[in-house]
Amino acid sequence: MRQPAYAARMRVAVVSFRLGGTDGVAIEAAKWIGALRALGHQVRTVAGAGRADVLVAGLGADDAHGPAPAELAAALEGCALVVVENVASLPLNEAARDALEAALAGRPALFHHHDLPWQRPALAHRRGPRAAPRWVHVTINERSRVELAARGVPATTLYNHFACDPPRGRRAATRAALGVGHETLALLPSRALARKDVGAALALAGDLGATLWLRGPAEDGYGAQLERLVAASAAPVVRGAVGSIHDAYAACDLVVVSSTWEGFGNPVIESITHERPLAVAPYPVLAELRALGLDLVDLGDLAGVADAVRTGDAARLAHNRAVVRQHIDLADLPARLALLVAATGAG
Repeated sequence: MRQPAYAARMRVAVVSFRLGGTDGVAIEAAKWIGALRALGHQVRTVAGAGRADVLVAGLGADDAHGPAPAELAAALEGCALVVVENVASLPLNEAARDALEAALAGRPALFHHHDLPWQRPALAHRRGPRAAPRWVHVTINERSRVELAARGVPATTLYNHFACDPPRGRRAATRAALGVGHETLALLPSRALARKDVGAALALAGDLGATLWLRGPAEDGYGAQLERLVAASAAPVVRGAVGSIHDAYAACDLVVVSSTWEGFGNPVIESITHERPLAVAPYPVLAELRALGLDLVDLGDLAGVADAVRTGDAARLAHNRAVVRQHIDLADLPARLALLVAATGAG
């Protein structure tokens, strides 16, 4: 599926709480933006924070109020299709969601759902996405699609897609910048949040005699707990986003995904495309990735993890890269996204 089914070229707005960052939603939104442009569409980015063509006050996840209707309408003016990245999925700013849904009444829209409220205990009591004419809902995993269907919202699953031949990072320079010598370096590439279970990553690093690199910052009030975990850890810890993400993967000897919950789990696939051994906790959606054919080492299998680090795990990585190329290659995203765009009737 390499030749996109081109629809009529049109102006498309991509709307999110925040764009241009390193969080999963922003990264996947950037991939969709690239795919839409590959299909010939003109894309305008609209957000409440970060980097976007149009920044709209009140559209951010942390804003205390929603955007002014006139300002939101002006941001979307002239766009035949609107792509909504998580604003109507995770109700972090319900006023912004309500304003955007009102602005899109009767208009073609693609709702790209990365998270749903009932998947977060603190938000489970809030309403999720709703169905409406000309709105097409897209989930990043089958679990969410089924959960939406049970609530009367039909959706299509489109897994996150990945560049199968990403840039090679700088191993020696990055390790030198971190102050790491020849010891085993385990990378936790994500932000530090409660659901990332940093404690499990620290415990694994201690069992392996490895240094753990916490690349992302603490967020969502997790800072104090993180400091306690680090202080109590037997494993040495280095911290901070040194270099690019490609440099990070090149510098490490092991990628650790210790999460209890992920909507998809991008580092699982990125570790494969960057040819790095991986230890992963069995978060629920991981079963879907395994069902694609991926052969993954459980974080709790200490002997298996140690062997993967020692050998470099080349055979397993080669197998897994072939699976990624077959099912979720970024080169195939434009054609797959074109079908969803067509389903909205936009143009």
